[in-house]
Amino acid sequence: MSTVSNDGVSLYYRREGDGPPVLFVSEAGLGGWSWGWQHAALTGPYETVVWDFRGTGRSDAPSGPYSMATLVDDLETILAAVDARNAHLVGAGLGGAVALAAARESTRIATLSLLGTAAHGSAFDLEPLLASPDDRAALRTSLESALSAEFRESQPEVVDGIVDWRADGDATSGGWEAQLAALEGFDARDWLVEVTQPARVIHGTADDLVSPEASRELASGLPRGEFVPLEGAGHLVGIERSRTVNDQLLGFLENRSADDR
Repeated sequence: MSTVSNDGVSLYYRREGDGPPVLFVSEAGLGGWSWGWQHAALTGPYETVVWDFRGTGRSDAPSGPYSMATLVDDLETILAAVDARNAHLVGAGLGGAVALAAARESTRIATLSLLGTAAHGSAFDLEPLLASPDDRAALRTSLESALSAEFRESQPEVVDGIVDWRADGDATSGGWEAQLAALEGFDARDWLVEVTQPARVIHGTADDLVSPEASRELASGLPRGEFVPLEGAGHLVGIERSRTVNDQLLGFLENRSADDR
C-alpha cells in the first residue's frame, strides 16, 4: 500500500507487475475492487496501478464538490508518483471522463481505453448506482442499474461478491456526490480533436447509465478513436464481459507496443 499527497489530500494507490504502466481510473464512488478482473489479466506483462479517487476507499475524503480539474490533477499526481512517463489509461464512467480530460493536457499518456464513457456530462446518469456502503440492501438494488438482468441471474455469486466489495471499499454518499459534481458542465465535444492518443471506446449496448450512442459519438470525435459495442451488456462492462474486455485491452495495448517497435 502506498500513498501520495496532492495539496494535502492523501491518495491511495497500489502498483504491481513489470513492464509498461497501465493506470486504472475508476467509476464514481467505486473502489479499486472494480478493476479486479482487468488487474488480474494485465499484471505481469504490464505494471498495473490501481488507485482510489479522493472521497473513495483509502484515499482522503475532503469536503466537496470536486471539480474535473481537481480529479485530473490527482491523476497526474499518481502518474508522477509511479514515474509513469508513457502510461496507458483505462477509465470507466467518470474515470473515463477524467482520463479523457487528462489526455488533453498531460504528456505522460500513451493510449486511452474508455469503458461506459461519454464526452459530455449530460450523457451520464450515475445517480442510480449511488448507495451507501453501510446499506447492503441498497448496494444490491443499485446493481440492477449497472448490470444486465441476464448477468445478475446467471452470476448470483459474483453479485454477492460485488456487494461485499462495495461495502468494504466504496465511497460514502458524500464522496459520491462530491465526485459526481465533476461532471457538471463537463463537455469535451469542442476539444476532442486535441486528444490525439489512440483510443478504444468499449460500451455495453444495454447500458442504462451512459448512452451507448453518446459513447459512439465520443469515439467518432476522437482523431484516433474506435468504438467497440458489446451487445446486451450493462454499464459495468468490465465486470459483465470481463474476458472480452480483457482481450480488447490486451490486443489494443499489444498493437500499440508493436507500433512503437
